[in-house]
Amino acid sequence: MIKLQGVNKYFFRGEPREVHALRDIILTIEEGEFTLFSGASGCGKTTLLNVIGALDSCESGKIYLDEKEISSLDEDARTTLRLNELGFVFQAYNLIPVLSVEENIGFIMRLRGFSDEEIRRRVLEVATLLKIEDKLKSLPNTLSGGQQQRVAVARAVAAKPKIILADEPTANLDSNNSQILMSMMRELNEKEGVSILFASHDELILKSVRRVITLNDGAIIDDYKQ
Repeated sequence: MIKLQGVNKYFFRGEPREVHALRDIILTIEEGEFTLFSGASGCGKTTLLNVIGALDSCESGKIYLDEKEISSLDEDARTTLRLNELGFVFQAYNLIPVLSVEENIGFIMRLRGFSDEEIRRRVLEVATLLKIEDKLKSLPNTLSGGQQQRVAVARAVAAKPKIILADEPTANLDSNNSQILMSMMRELNEKEGVSILFASHDELILKSVRRVITLNDGAIIDDYKQ
């Protein structure tokens, strides 16, 4: 599903300071994976997630999604790709505060032109799976952190993306809510067939995923299945 060939990414933080954030990344992600990019802070895991998700560009190398090169797309095409093919879950929940839970979950579907009936049905389906169906009329600020993150996950998966990219999704949750969230995301992975890629150093995520890709100084130093 995803293939990276010799991907390099640099950040420039004032001359002559150059940070080689990703170093010659060669990687294949198959359909349906439940995978973690792991490593210490600054190792490149979030940068790798961002270039896969077309949130950032790379200086060299190629990135393919379903055999289509996405690394050379212009910004308009990247925006369309993110809307139609990808789902995102971030450490900050990024919910729209003036919209209800139901409206937040259906937001991406509405942007993509789904009918009202399709949105209602799908929102209820994913909300039930994530056990927030009784919160659909609530505003985000009335929910706990764990419930808000479930809403963010529901929004990411509602429009049936091929891949969900999750950057430190448990960082603002206590251990109990983290366990609940990971259990639900694994169920989504199995029932929906969506590939989920995490960037995190959370031990709970490490124990939950099926594949761990470890980075150090922008390079992949380990890759194993468990």
